[in-house]
Amino acid sequence: MNPITIALASFGMSGRVFHGPLISANENFRLVKILERSRNESAEKYPDAEVVRHFHELCEDDRIELIVINTPDNTHYDLTREALASGKHVVVEKPFALKYRQAAELVETAGKKGLMLSVFHNRRWDGDFLTIRKIISERLLGRLVEYESHFDRYRNYIQEGTWKENPESGTGTLYNLGSHMIDQALVLFGKPESVYADIRYFRTGTRVDDSFEVWLRYPDIKVSVCGGYMVREQGPRYTLHGTEGSFLKWGIDPQEEALKQGKIPVGQNWGKEDEKNWGLLHTDIDGKIFRGKYRTLAGNYTAYYNNIFDVLRNGAKPAVSGEEAALVIKVIEAAYKSCRTARAIKI
Repeated sequence: MNPITIALASFGMSGRVFHGPLISANENFRLVKILERSRNESAEKYPDAEVVRHFHELCEDDRIELIVINTPDNTHYDLTREALASGKHVVVEKPFALKYRQAAELVETAGKKGLMLSVFHNRRWDGDFLTIRKIISERLLGRLVEYESHFDRYRNYIQEGTWKENPESGTGTLYNLGSHMIDQALVLFGKPESVYADIRYFRTGTRVDDSFEVWLRYPDIKVSVCGGYMVREQGPRYTLHGTEGSFLKWGIDPQEEALKQGKIPVGQNWGKEDEKNWGLLHTDIDGKIFRGKYRTLAGNYTAYYNNIFDVLRNGAKPAVSGEEAALVIKVIEAAYKSCRTARAIKI
């Protein structure tokens, strides 16, 4: 076995909860270095990885093949560009970049250098989304006519001491949560004809957007993605309607909570959802009406890094390409422009 040597550019929430556990549990990777500006929090959990203070120490290490850029959103472009310039393959946390032109430039640079560039859109491997893809592909609802997804939270306060509340960091719920949902919609339906959006600032004193509704226009299906911080009682996470039936799904994939609890992402039961949380399917199957629970497929975030290994060692295609992730940013830019001008923006 020839494991891929990898470095984390940060040990914040995404490094502790997602990338660290997913990488360390995968025998195809070896975590070599972790960047922490002033602390040594990673040392206890990953004693074999060297803690460093500066990003250039990752770029200048000839042992490192792949750098994970999981730093604040407004640093993604500069750090990814630096990593690519040093000849490293790169995985970038979502959102890919804050401007489409930046994302497109990074994709072009990686292509010219023959380097892999992928974005961590892990929610393609949420169990509920995998289930929805199956329902659509098997046409269990007939011809799909309406798709609505939500990513809501209840956080009616301003979280102190985080860059995510700072508009200079270029963040907000549309970039933070919406990027996942837009990516999912693009996976299902491709590039939309146009985008129309309503983006709001609801929390008292907020400086970043905390509510959005984005409509993606397609010829034969109505698609909307919504999210907000002022939702104490949540409705369905997904609502699908077709010519033969409907599917409604509440709740959220259990993998993130399991990772927060320190569980290792391995084993047959990883990512499985409790039956009580399965979605409701009401449709006509072979002339018979079915209304009841529909089993949620097991989520599998480990599939993302398994694919990264296949790309770098076996020449496979990235499951999440830079081009796909750049289109997400293009749609987000169009959404902000739509909200400012109160009109639909062509893509």
